[in-house]
Amino acid sequence: MYFGGNNVSTPAKTVRPGISQSFDLQSLIDSHAEPFVVIDRNYRIVAVNAAYARAYGAFSSQAVGQTCYRISHNKDQPCHRNGEECPHINLFKDGKQYSCIHTHLNGKNHLHQVRVTAVPLYDGDGQLFMGELLQPILPDTCGCEQESKHMAGNSQAFTACLEQLRLVAAANAPVLVQGETGTGKELAASFIHSQSPRSGKPYLTVDCTALTDTLFEAEIFGHERGAYTGSVGEKPGLFDQADGGTLFLDEVGELPLTQQAKLLRVLETGKYRRVGGRSIRKVNVRIICATNRHLWEAVTAGTFREDLYYRIACLSVRLPSLRERKDDIPLLAECLLEPVRQSMQRSISLTADAVECLKTYHYPGNVRELRNILIVAATHAADDEIGETVIERVIRQLAGSHSPAPAPVRVNTRGDAGGKSDAGKSPDDGEKSAGNYSLKDAEAQHIRALLAQHNGSRRKVAAMLEISERTLYRKLKKYGLY
Repeated sequence: MYFGGNNVSTPAKTVRPGISQSFDLQSLIDSHAEPFVVIDRNYRIVAVNAAYARAYGAFSSQAVGQTCYRISHNKDQPCHRNGEECPHINLFKDGKQYSCIHTHLNGKNHLHQVRVTAVPLYDGDGQLFMGELLQPILPDTCGCEQESKHMAGNSQAFTACLEQLRLVAAANAPVLVQGETGTGKELAASFIHSQSPRSGKPYLTVDCTALTDTLFEAEIFGHERGAYTGSVGEKPGLFDQADGGTLFLDEVGELPLTQQAKLLRVLETGKYRRVGGRSIRKVNVRIICATNRHLWEAVTAGTFREDLYYRIACLSVRLPSLRERKDDIPLLAECLLEPVRQSMQRSISLTADAVECLKTYHYPGNVRELRNILIVAATHAADDEIGETVIERVIRQLAGSHSPAPAPVRVNTRGDAGGKSDAGKSPDDGEKSAGNYSLKDAEAQHIRALLAQHNGSRRKVAAMLEISERTLYRKLKKYGLY
């Protein structure tokens, strides 16, 4: 068996097309340190290596003869029929190498993202097979809780965005991450850093909405002893602390023009002086900025500097809204429920109807709003199963607090024989009424419970909520919990 195609760069030993050489197939694929599988035209697995067996819990004797989609997706049909890109159908169509991102189920039944590189393989009779190399997008990703810290999804909009984030991570240029509130801009910035050559270096976050003119220079550049009243010692700035690594400027569009000018100067030269200092300092820091504003509109309005815009938007990534990736809601809901289960110490789950109900909402607050809906719903579920009735109540309440938009309208077309139904139930028949209980109340109660559970540790609570400690601090201040 040999690798075919013209000038195809393969992840294994390459044999030039047309040269007849014989290899032991198992020895060839066992040379890969990462999972590798050989698949025939009918989606049947021909051979797997040891890394594949470990990753998917399927030894060669169990995997060979099975369909690839059964082992990696636990599905009864090929992935392209479920709306995913299919390397198999593309490779067998034109015989060329193909690459994409897929969401697979590993041996522990946990979802994780992998880069699939499919290469054409030919046997001695010229019969075409597909060799598939599977590379985890994130090392050591083993389940929803871990994955949700880095974003989760398998829709085309999400995987295309993830691929773009991976590509910009490899560069060293500034990146501008744009997206609506709640789309995960901070997670995207963290992902870029973790996948970049700077991943072993510092990663610091700046909340641009919290920087006043008097604080800006001292926080960003630091100060020397005696620089102003009360500065009893020298303080390194964020550029100092991030030297060699990445500095994430969250909501950069909120910076006043005076601060923008100071930021531009250091971005152009890499040089600055501490407040009260005389020596010029030089750093090597990569900048990632994020905003939920249309930044170019701010440029045309004169509230954001054009030269700074071009400096920070060398590479630009737009995060899709949840409305654009509703197929990800079942996976996201499962991941977002995991910390709720842990904090409430309950085995909470969603019914199929509840999931469908979640997919009907328009989500002005995106993934963050989905998380809050689930927290409220879990709080008001009398048992460990959340049905569509309580989801409808929570969403209906939300629709009244946002700009006019219709709450989901559910029509029961199943009748009594269509499975479990919530029709006819009173609020006390299985789920507590949401009543006037707001998302703000639910979030405050949830955070209070987590603080009690973790003995007041903000670090642990922030990790459970999958937010930064500074975001948690703002919430504690907002709800009077600090």
